[in-house]
Amino acid sequence: MPIKHLFILILIMIAHGSAFPVAKLALNSSVPPILMASLRMGFVFILLIPFLNFKLPEKKFLKALIIFSISMGVLVYMFMNLSLYHSSIISPIILGSQLAIPFGILASALILKENISRNKWFLIFSSFIGILIIFFDPKLSENYLGLFFASLMALFFGLSQVYSRQLKELPLSLINACTGIFGFIILLMISISFEGNVYFNILKINNETWILILYQAIIVSLCAHLLMFYLYKFYTVGQIFPFYSLFPIFGIILTYLVFGEVPTVLFIMGGIIVISSVFLLHKIE
Repeated sequence: MPIKHLFILILIMIAHGSAFPVAKLALNSSVPPILMASLRMGFVFILLIPFLNFKLPEKKFLKALIIFSISMGVLVYMFMNLSLYHSSIISPIILGSQLAIPFGILASALILKENISRNKWFLIFSSFIGILIIFFDPKLSENYLGLFFASLMALFFGLSQVYSRQLKELPLSLINACTGIFGFIILLMISISFEGNVYFNILKINNETWILILYQAIIVSLCAHLLMFYLYKFYTVGQIFPFYSLFPIFGIILTYLVFGEVPTVLFIMGGIIVISSVFLLHKIE
């Protein structure tokens, strides 16, 4: 792989890893978690409007597009923000997101009837063992709810990747725009129902928090995805996906630099098992 492409891959992984501490910084400024997810998706949609031709896709794509948009645009970002909101430590949430890969493989087996090899079953099992080891970390005693929401985030991310395979013929701008509009509207309705007066909550958001939300929309949701699809012109998904095991490492490093979180021995043990298992899941047939 040329240095240029490797550099792009590292930037993508840093962007994905930074999403968690950046979101936590925004949540610490008292912006409600579901409203923040809605605003993020709203910015994604607005930024993609100039690239849309506003033509509905063929009927055969509609079901997969709707399920993908709700899974990714609504459920993934809602549970990501709720996991961070209900957790005082971030690193376990970042590692919990890695369960998206085993969840995705299990969803493929259930929905697409794909076979899972014995080696993959072993690695799926070991990835959950790694999370279980982290679960027994005493520092997590007040953060179980956050880890539960992180598991739901990973579950729906895995589900979204199953349906994304059926959308390869659609323009990337259309897929992201649908994700944005579904996420914005549905999350806004949920926020109105559970988080109170949206207008008042938006007025409370300061300039620094708006910048953090824009960072998530532009850098993480748009730029990182566009750069990844640029790399897909030169490499297969199987060649690229193992690098996703790097983003938790960058995320944990950034979490240490921003919040001073020092990983415990149990966290390091469980983290090594989870990241290694997920990396190997990408590599084997």
